[in-house]
Amino acid sequence: MKHIITLIFISFFLITNSQNKIEKETTITQKVKNDTIVKNIIIIDSSTVVVPTIIKKEIIPVSETFINEDLSILSDDEFAKQVDEFWFDELENSNLNINNNINNILADESELTTEVFKQRLAYLNSKTPFNIEYNEILEAIVKSYLKHKKKKYSKLIAKSSYYFPMIEEQLSKYNIPLEMKYLAVIESALNPTAKSPVGATGLWQFMYQTGKQFDLNVSSYVDERCDAEKSTEAACKYLKALNNSFDDWDLALAAYNSGPGNVSKAIRRANGYRNYWNIRYFLPSETASYVPIFYATMYMFEFADVHGITAAPNKLQFFEVDSIRVKKQITFDQITQAIPIEKNVLKFLNPQYNLEIIPVIKDRDYSLILPKSLIGTFVQNEDRIYAFAVADDAKREKPLPKYTEMNNRIRYKVKSGDFLGKIARRYGVSISKIKRWNGMKSTKLRIGQRLIIYPRRM
Repeated sequence: MKHIITLIFISFFLITNSQNKIEKETTITQKVKNDTIVKNIIIIDSSTVVVPTIIKKEIIPVSETFINEDLSILSDDEFAKQVDEFWFDELENSNLNINNNINNILADESELTTEVFKQRLAYLNSKTPFNIEYNEILEAIVKSYLKHKKKKYSKLIAKSSYYFPMIEEQLSKYNIPLEMKYLAVIESALNPTAKSPVGATGLWQFMYQTGKQFDLNVSSYVDERCDAEKSTEAACKYLKALNNSFDDWDLALAAYNSGPGNVSKAIRRANGYRNYWNIRYFLPSETASYVPIFYATMYMFEFADVHGITAAPNKLQFFEVDSIRVKKQITFDQITQAIPIEKNVLKFLNPQYNLEIIPVIKDRDYSLILPKSLIGTFVQNEDRIYAFAVADDAKREKPLPKYTEMNNRIRYKVKSGDFLGKIARRYGVSISKIKRWNGMKSTKLRIGQRLIIYPRRM
């Protein structure tokens, strides 16, 4: 009787296991839940080797489709995926995770006294190569920020958890003070798609010509000034060159804002003084406030916890993403159909692609940034993803816009009978761009007026 019961149990187990295997093979996608990697310690001749070993606990099928049904089902190698997750967990618990490093210092909500402010500035000055000195203007800016902009700084600190690690990496590479990361805060509020009324663009607010000088290309598809990593490296090169000219980081900051020519003029007018605080009254008004605003921003970040300024953890941090070089042209819509990622996340990670199209151009290096959890899926299925993109493009009723580079700047002289729409059509640009390039608030023109235009066609 025991043998019969045993045989029935074994038969039932084999049938159930076979059915589960069939269901597993026909499931569209799978999610691994509670999979873990443990470290096996192997001792060989008194030397210790740590080997990660995957222990599969439970596999739960998920019925979601992420690509057209006429293409192969997307999958990811489970072993490679779990190894990625293991190292992701290591990073999550490391010092790279800014959200794990929030200081729980008791907030001091009392009024900031001048004496305390001087002490804190002296502390900042002791650990930076900047010349941070107390003055009433700086104190007034900080107190104004504490009174009116605490919520804004809570948002900025949250955004910084994504951008600052990348910025610090580039600053360190070029031997630039890490505190220079606060320059991106005052330039763009850490918005890689920010545009000024006169056309300065990106985290570091490069004008077209300055960006071009530091290898940031602009085309109908891509504005590399909006590429966080490329523009940060360009900003480092520019700041390094400015500091080499003035041998002073304060003056390099001033020159970043108004140009080295204005700083050298201010030095002459100040009888050769080279301390920023001695020449600031000879600088353009915006630049005279620029460095104090930079120091005020530094103070707000460095002493945020003391003033009760906290930020909710970001859902995504810099160490949680990775990039892959694109081999064939692909659109954001095609990517979202191929892998489980929302369009707004894709746009956040890849803000440099104006038309939500990643082109493949000779001598251009265009990459796709994705959460690390999806990189493996894309790599393992990239041939099918690109095949899908090609097939999808072939079905378009209207072809994608032509790729053109913005290589030249012209100065157009307004003639009788001209209006912005006519000029815009002639050079293949939009009216809004002409207005932005020229700081125009209306579409009114006057004969003889000079317009700066970056034409897409001549």
